[in-house]
Amino acid sequence: QVQLVESGGGLVQPGGSLRLSCAASGITFSILTMGWYRQTPGKQRELVAFIRTNGIATYADSVKGRCTISRDNAKNTVDLQLNSLKPEDTAVYYCKFTDTRWTDYWGQGTQVTVSS
Repeated sequence: QVQLVESGGGLVQPGGSLRLSCAASGITFSILTMGWYRQTPGKQRELVAFIRTNGIATYADSVKGRCTISRDNAKNTVDLQLNSLKPEDTAVYYCKFTDTRWTDYWGQGTQVTVSS
């Protein structure tokens, strides 16, 4: 059974930082990409960042310069470091893994709230 478990969400003040982590278990095939998405009520889920097997990352314009994604291929984990957080970063953050069959696996989501 595939399971992705996220951690690290919470309440942070504007300008603060958070580190989100996601660990996967039960995935049989190799992982092509690991990524983070976020969603707010009434809006579609949007990409925050994803990272390929070779370590090359892509970031949404809204987080460029404030965000770093990293992965550990041996452990099947992906982290997202978020800095200089803004209230508009408030959302539920989801990790997603895509394997070599192009099958997607999603985590259950972790709430990030940026507020003073």
